[in-house]
Amino acid sequence: MSDPVSSEPVSSRLPTSSTQRIPVVNVSASGKIHVREQQGVFQKIRQHTNTLLIAIFFIIPFLNFNGRQAILLDVTEQQFFFFNITLWPQDFTVLAWVFMAAAFALFFVTVYWGRVWCGFLCPQTAWTAMFMWVEAKIEGNHHHRTALDNAPLSASKVGKRLSKHTAWAFIALVTGCGFMGYFMPARDLYIDIFTFSSGFWTGVWVWFFALCTYLNAGWMREMMCLHCCPYSRFQAVMFDSNTKTVSYDAARGENRGPRKRNKRGTDIDKVVKLEGLGDCVDCHLCVDVCPTGIDIRNGLQYECINCGACVDACNQTMEKFGYQPNLISFTSENALEKGQKPSIWSVKALGYASALLVMLVLIVMDLNSRTDIQLNVIRDRQSLYRVINSQPDNEVIENSYLLKIRNKTQQAAFYNISIAYDNVSAYEFEIETETLVLIKAAEQLEYPLTVTNVMRDNLGMTAGNARDELTFLITEVNSAAEIDSQKPLNQVSQESRFFRP
Repeated sequence: MSDPVSSEPVSSRLPTSSTQRIPVVNVSASGKIHVREQQGVFQKIRQHTNTLLIAIFFIIPFLNFNGRQAILLDVTEQQFFFFNITLWPQDFTVLAWVFMAAAFALFFVTVYWGRVWCGFLCPQTAWTAMFMWVEAKIEGNHHHRTALDNAPLSASKVGKRLSKHTAWAFIALVTGCGFMGYFMPARDLYIDIFTFSSGFWTGVWVWFFALCTYLNAGWMREMMCLHCCPYSRFQAVMFDSNTKTVSYDAARGENRGPRKRNKRGTDIDKVVKLEGLGDCVDCHLCVDVCPTGIDIRNGLQYECINCGACVDACNQTMEKFGYQPNLISFTSENALEKGQKPSIWSVKALGYASALLVMLVLIVMDLNSRTDIQLNVIRDRQSLYRVINSQPDNEVIENSYLLKIRNKTQQAAFYNISIAYDNVSAYEFEIETETLVLIKAAEQLEYPLTVTNVMRDNLGMTAGNARDELTFLITEVNSAAEIDSQKPLNQVSQESRFFRP
């Protein structure tokens, strides 16, 4: 019977250093990595998650709310619509808090699960997987794709490549439309693009994002993760000894080496022990299925996106040889080296959780402090005042103002204009212009307004000053009948001055 164990010396089968990478098997002459197709628990999770996220990405722009697109980032009109909420430029602090909260949420998850975002949720990973799926359907499995790359030019090769790139271009164009559908009406956008009737700049932006998708997911692929993504460079700073990452159990797996497939408990088990071999059969499947082409047995590397493909591949191999699973698994340093269960308490995790909580509180406070009315009061600077009646016992002065009132809601509304002033003033102030106005949704009304003052009978001239403080109040009402209601729907105010001799 031939020796089932490799005759290679044990010392030569020790794990390579992190700077010495085992060559990737499925690499064409052009240097392109052809990832081996892999099935398993984590790959099913990835497929379902990516499919769900891509579907959500394309469906959201087609959702309607109150007769309009539910989520629309209208940069031209400087309005961001989120269902019944409209954010204007002055409300963009809310978006800042949202982005910061998302960042701290990502950091918080990273402390416990490492780079799981990259493996299961990142758009680059999702679109790359979709492009690779199309490539496999047209050109075949990883062996066929490698052979096709190395094959001389032929009609069959040209046909397959043309079909693949046509499918990629179509997906990229639809993706460009999907992205721009968040910034302009999606239903009209798709029709305009595919009927070649879109405006110049609309077409430019759609084709720009289509080109980016085509290059990133079709050509660059793992290069984006290895060289362009900043997260891969600093994500290790958030790790600690309890962070779960894809890890290789070197104590159990080394020394690695090939052997015949058999079940433990038979003669092969004695041979393994005599030769000092571990559970790793050195099949290289963990390298073949890796999207970034690394060998996880070299230890933790920034190129690893925690997709779990090598975990599924290794577990299938362990099952074939009758070995225990999880030679490669999602585990922590403490669990791997000390056998300790991961602790949920971490200074980093608590810090990120606290920051996330602060961001969420700020979002709620900012949303609650928002008003659906914007008011800007501008005095007439050409003339401080005008004297209408100059009789000493009945002097009437008027001031002119321009009120800029913006309805920040998505429905037309009635607004009542009123003024408040110090009751000890010697004058009573009145608005001479109509005080009830109707403003359309998302419209700003520039409303000229005149205010006059009248001497009170019970106060003398000496009680007044040459300048009085006024407060303009804009109150939203359902109709003229609700002007005197004690519970206004919304109200905003701004102070100004009334000048007189």
